[in-house]
Amino acid sequence: MDDNRPSSSAPQSRESSGGESRGPRQGGGFRRNSRFSGPRPARVCPFCAQKVKYIDYKAGDQLRRYLTDRGKIKARRKVGTCAKHQRRLAIAIKRARHVALLPYTTESVRGGE
Repeated sequence: MDDNRPSSSAPQSRESSGGESRGPRQGGGFRRNSRFSGPRPARVCPFCAQKVKYIDYKAGDQLRRYLTDRGKIKARRKVGTCAKHQRRLAIAIKRARHVALLPYTTESVRGGE
């Protein structure tokens, strides 16, 4: 018989003996502050607020704001754009990548020093 296997006569329990329950989470974690219990004000799209008609793919520095540190396009929820401008933003970022104004990936992802 293999010595690395536990013997069947002494079942080992995965639960800790500290009295902790391993069931579904109950309470704990994030606590809501009663001051902020109302509905949040609607977030306004930054492009709609400035009445932008065209997102310029040549403005690489402005487009970098909408990329993660790994070079991926940030989600609408994180950026706060509306659906229309998120689509246009994605197209502008992809155009800027194609003409080498923005990188597809960052140096750390490529393995560069």
